Formats: sequence, C-alpha cells, structure tokens
Amino acid sequence: MKKVALKICGMNQNTSEVAMLQPDYLGFIFYDKSPRDFSGEIPSLPKHIKKVGVFVNASLEEISEKIKKYNLDVIQLHGEESPTFCEKLRDAITTTVEVPVLSAVEEPVLSAVEVPVLSAVEVWKVFSIKDSFNFDLLTPFENKVDKFLFDTKGKEKGGNGYVFDWRILENYPSKKPFILSGGIGLNEIEKLKSILKSDLPIHAIDVNSKFESEPGLKNTDDLKQFMQELQTED
Repeated sequence: MKKVALKICGMNQNTSEVAMLQPDYLGFIFYDKSPRDFSGEIPSLPKHIKKVGVFVNASLEEISEKIKKYNLDVIQLHGEESPTFCEKLRDAITTTVEVPVLSAVEEPVLSAVEVPVLSAVEVWKVFSIKDSFNFDLLTPFENKVDKFLFDTKGKEKGGNGYVFDWRILENYPSKKPFILSGGIGLNEIEKLKSILKSDLPIHAIDVNSKFESEPGLKNTDDLKQFMQELQTED
C-alpha cells in the first residue's frame, strides 16, 4: 500500500491543535458562501505543513493578495475556472530575480539580467464526480496545473459529506498526481487501503466535514484515529 499525504481542509477554529497531528497540508477556504470561510489569522505552523488556499471563481487579484497575506503554498481552484485562467494564474505567481551573468565582451564582466522563475506555489484544479465523469475534461488542464483533485459533486462546493463511486477512477487516463476528496471519514478506511494498493497516482487524501463537530471545528481524536488506522498494514 502506497504512502500518501494527508490534507485536512476547512480549517478555521482549532488550527494549532490540528497542526499538532502533523498533517502534510492544511486547507483554508476563501469563499464567503462557505460555512468554513476563513478571514482570520493563520497561526504559526511547522514549516513542513503546507497551506492550501481554496478559491471558487475568485479573481487573479484576490488570489494573489491572499498568497501574499497568508504565504500560501498551494492554490486549489474549486469553481468553473478555465484552462486560460489557470495559465494566467501561473503567470501571476511567477517571480522575477536578478541573476549575474557574463557579458559577451573581450573582458567578461558580471552584469545582472531579470530571469522569470516559477514560484513554489502549486495550482490544483478540482473536478466534481457523481455517477460518472468525462475524463476528456482534464486534457486542456494537463499543462496548466500541478495536480488534479477529485471531489463529490453535490449541492455545495465541497463539504457535502458523502463519497462518490471511486470505481470511476479506474479509467483515469493521466499520470498527473491527484488528490482524493469527498466525504472521506473513518468508515472509508478499508476502501482507502484498497484503492491505495492500485496503480493510480494518488498524491494525497483530503478530509473535511466527516471530522467536524461544527463547520471549521475539527475533532482531533477522530483525526488521530483516522491517521493511525490508515497507516496500519492489514
């Protein structure tokens, strides 16, 4: 069974407590229609925990502002963002540095030129699945994003609390890593162990609503149990 990363999403009330469990990612939702909409201050986190900003049809300006304000490591696009938007976002999060180079003169001297360097911020694109999925929808995004995330299609933009049929992913045509999301809780442990034995390029498991006492307040005892059971070999 392959080892995968863990993302705990919808953080709001007890972030520091959850961070003590040492997940790989913590997700913060910047969407005012979500009951988990985040607008506070993110506490100091261990360096290895990456901060994921979740956005729904937000503007480039809003996303860029949140990247700077919260020092985000990943941008998760959960709306109807187009491949063109994803490309523009990648351009927007590109930084410029000065690099010394040798001039093409008789006596080489050092001068500085500006070289575009892609920042470390990743872009993930979410696709929602219910009873079926057209994987051709992924093709335009292949070279525009770093990873895909598959969630359950429902009334809300995430946090719907139930699992889609993972057998649909048996037809996944890409080698691009993806994050498995959508209603995952303690009852899905055995199913998770099974799918993690497959050849699917699963990068991370994403959990949220199944581990809440109320929106944004995580049950750390249940999360700890989930992490321990998932790591236990059958």
